[in-house]
Amino acid sequence: MSGPDAGGPDADGYDADVLVVGTGPTGGAAALALATYGVRVHAVTRWNWLANTPRAHITNQRTVEVLRDLGVEAEATKHATPWEQMGDTLFATSLAGPEIARLRTWGTGPDRATDYLTGSPCPMLDIPQPHLEPVLVGAAAARGATFAFTTEYLGHTQDDSGVTVALRDLTTSREYTLRARYMIGADGARSQVVEELGLPMEGELARAATAYVLFRADLSRYVEHRPSILHWLMTPSAAFGEIGMGLLRAIRPWHTWIAGWGYALDGPGPDFDPESVTARIRGYVGDPDLEIEIESCSSWYVNQAHATRYSSGRVFCGGDAVHRHPPSSGLGSNTSIQDAFNLAWKLAFVVHGHAGPELLETYSDERVPVGAQVVARANRSRVDYAPLNECFRTTGEADPVAAGLAKLRDPGPDGVAVREALTAALELKNHEFNAQGVELNQRYASTAVVPDGDAGEEVFARDRELHLQATTRPGAKLPHAWLVDGAGRRTSTLDVTGKGRMSLVTGLSGGSWVRAAAKLDLPFLRTVVIGAPGAEDAYRDWARLREVHEAGALLVRPDGYVAWRHGDAVRDDDDALARLRSALSAALSADY
Repeated sequence: MSGPDAGGPDADGYDADVLVVGTGPTGGAAALALATYGVRVHAVTRWNWLANTPRAHITNQRTVEVLRDLGVEAEATKHATPWEQMGDTLFATSLAGPEIARLRTWGTGPDRATDYLTGSPCPMLDIPQPHLEPVLVGAAAARGATFAFTTEYLGHTQDDSGVTVALRDLTTSREYTLRARYMIGADGARSQVVEELGLPMEGELARAATAYVLFRADLSRYVEHRPSILHWLMTPSAAFGEIGMGLLRAIRPWHTWIAGWGYALDGPGPDFDPESVTARIRGYVGDPDLEIEIESCSSWYVNQAHATRYSSGRVFCGGDAVHRHPPSSGLGSNTSIQDAFNLAWKLAFVVHGHAGPELLETYSDERVPVGAQVVARANRSRVDYAPLNECFRTTGEADPVAAGLAKLRDPGPDGVAVREALTAALELKNHEFNAQGVELNQRYASTAVVPDGDAGEEVFARDRELHLQATTRPGAKLPHAWLVDGAGRRTSTLDVTGKGRMSLVTGLSGGSWVRAAAKLDLPFLRTVVIGAPGAEDAYRDWARLREVHEAGALLVRPDGYVAWRHGDAVRDDDDALARLRSALSAALSADY
């Protein structure tokens, strides 16, 4: 039977344009974007509410840009630890004990802050998942998305015109079906949808294990003077596995925390006895009398696997369902939200008749390489702790902490060598903690990107993982530059593009492009004239970044990626119209 949960069928018999399975970062972001774009979307989850544990928290600049484009950046920021408090990452014997090293992280150091400030209008934020998910879902519901909680996904069948989804209401045990044009599987790392579709996976699951304890304790006296959300403790009790350190992660400064440590896969499992957990946390802090309130204990596996295809027919998967990796580098929810942002505009354009269905094939083409890169990077970041451990660890010592400190403080040649190794080990960790390039240098290659005919392969001037290389090359994210609006306020190039529409970007001398777009008169295409009132290039930043003539043009997709560019000046209206038609037709798999 058909259920009323999505609002009832439309004239064509569809209960929704898109049905989303899952309400985590991927599902919530997909529902929000689709609802914002005027797509009828319904999301289901077997749970009675959203995330109830901190899980993901690092929210990188690209994800904050997505939140900004979807109009929820300000609301999300209210629930975040601000960028400046994310601070240094600390390596110490305990919070109260001697420090071993500090690393300036998340772009907050003076050597990197300028990169982050010039690369994006958005700062990094720390938003634990239980605080971010309600922002996404709440805004989606306010914009027309519908949600069914305590609703179990049972399976689906596809045909040429849609997807029939079988569901069960867990409060009544009633089973029913809903009909949608498309479905998104955002059902996490044990994805039933991925299994049903038979999407191929590469890599290894459960190659290591980690224990987490969520607890409350006032640690402000240990961290307020050196704010940091991550503290790594080189204690003997944590000298295990790849990382070989204990973790204290600030959830809400400075009273809610997670303690983490590795444990053996082939052993009895983590010891969550309250006395043992309390002793461990007190050891990490270095305070034998610390008052602790334990909220919950859990464990999770370190995965290193990704799907080599994200879709089959009318069903698309994203997030942890298709890329499974540890939280190192803070890429999990970020990549998941960006999956949804890439997919949502394409679904909207196809549903609204602006693009051919072939556009949807570009989702896998563009996001699979990103997922593979993220899985590799997150797992590499774990391995890269080994050189740090080597600098501190000793063997056969009665007091390994004292021996490790003596090793680091040795004034002789051996001590010099250890400290030089420590410098190199810290430098290596920049690839986890200051990897702006990993976050912003993603490049897309698909039929939704029209490559420059003679541009050649892009050459990166600096380390591609560490440093953003801003460019208007097709397949790259539109560079951020500050403009000035009609009221004299700063606005970003990212603010005058996006918002669910294609943007034709040109300059004051690009009148032929403006007239070409007006002649096409497409509801999804806006024209942005940088230099005109409302988008003044007052700082001349855009002039330095655009890489095309002022009378050239860029075609920017709704997700902020450059679909096409023409570098030379065009003065002939017919020429501009022909080039624009060709670019739109290629990028959208439609005839314009």
